[in-house]
Amino acid sequence: MPIPIRVLRWTAAVLTTVTLTLPPGAPASAGHPPRLTGSAPCAEIATFTCSYLTVPLDRTGARPGTLRLRVAVADNAGAPRGVLMVLSGGPGQPGPALVPRISQRLSYLLADYRMVMIDQRGTGEGAIDCPQLQREVGSSDVTPPTPAAVRECAGLLGRNRNHYTTADTVADLEDLRRALGVPRWTLDGVSYGSFVAAHYGLTHPRRVERMVLDSVVPQNDLDPLYVDGLARSGEVLRAACREQQCGYDPAAELADVVRPYDNGVGVLDLLVIASIVDPKLTATNFYPVLQLLHLAAQGDPGPLNAVIEDLRHGSFTPPAEYSSGLHVATLCGDLRSMPWGDASAPLRVRDAAVERALAKVSDDEAWPFEPRTAVEQGIIAACRHWPPSRPNPRPPYPRLTMPVLMINGDRDLSTPLEWARQQAALTPRGRLVVIEGMGHSIQGRNAEGDRVVREFLTGS
Repeated sequence: MPIPIRVLRWTAAVLTTVTLTLPPGAPASAGHPPRLTGSAPCAEIATFTCSYLTVPLDRTGARPGTLRLRVAVADNAGAPRGVLMVLSGGPGQPGPALVPRISQRLSYLLADYRMVMIDQRGTGEGAIDCPQLQREVGSSDVTPPTPAAVRECAGLLGRNRNHYTTADTVADLEDLRRALGVPRWTLDGVSYGSFVAAHYGLTHPRRVERMVLDSVVPQNDLDPLYVDGLARSGEVLRAACREQQCGYDPAAELADVVRPYDNGVGVLDLLVIASIVDPKLTATNFYPVLQLLHLAAQGDPGPLNAVIEDLRHGSFTPPAEYSSGLHVATLCGDLRSMPWGDASAPLRVRDAAVERALAKVSDDEAWPFEPRTAVEQGIIAACRHWPPSRPNPRPPYPRLTMPVLMINGDRDLSTPLEWARQQAALTPRGRLVVIEGMGHSIQGRNAEGDRVVREFLTGS
């Protein structure tokens, strides 16, 4: 059995705010041009300078307070192609803390671009810390939290929960661009970062040279029932089996396992993580997924269920590395296609709405999983208990008009290929490149992916 690992997907007191005096309804930055303060060499990497960008908690001015966001900027100010804004995922991942890893993965771009990363609001140094939620789900998108953990987190944030949507982050990025003094920049977003990048481009199209979307979340909403991911699991399992000549049908075995053993959500979590670190399911540095499913299908579910429990409780992810509180606050505010509608829907209507949504998911659509997995996984399980909040405002423009490169692995179960195809259909100047045999997060991990990104961003 390989060494167990936990995967960070692309924080400790509750984030506090400093009083900002603004009259209600006043522009958030009135009289206060954005600027970077407290500049010093980054502790994580010597060739970057770290500073702080102070932004309003509530940009309408109705609610006082500011947030202090850490920013890392490469020291090559004269980079010939300007600034490359790299956006991490989650939502929940930090920015500057990932610079050593990301700058190594994107090393082929750093002579041409000045790389920048930021702690998106509620992450990193200013991470939202919801202790019970953090213990229960850590960095998992799929693990369902208890209602008590969700309510505790919402209670800790109070009405501040209204100010952690993607639109708030987009406004922070525009402040950062102005603070850097650059008229236009290039955006590179991974996973949820691709959604942020797209929404920035739909809000400030004239400020973007071009854009890379890696492991794509579609601009109009992801499917909160995750039906595309459930269905693609069978294809990923069968492709791995063909390559390894396993001699049986692992998709059919998954279907045979999750029904009697009631572990569909746990198996989905295992497969999603595998699609990040071992998309061909070779059992290299990860659990032997095919073997575990085969044993369970033969009547021995013990090893499979032990792995599911280890992934769920085996290690603790600190909020500064991945804030589960920010993750829930943002997703529950952003998603407008929930079974109950958007985030403003009252709690009393949500359970019935979930049941209606479940009734519409056919066995064929969810196979090899059961339809109920669609409503028991983490997104629905968390947001059905998240109090009504301000929905994420829609960006002003319907289409990205700049050149856009989309790259997606055909074995990605975190942001399945169907989502990238949805985005490509909405992007007039977009190009989708499918990387065969790859899962989630392509750049720096696949030579073909790096080649197309380099060609798109540098012409070489």
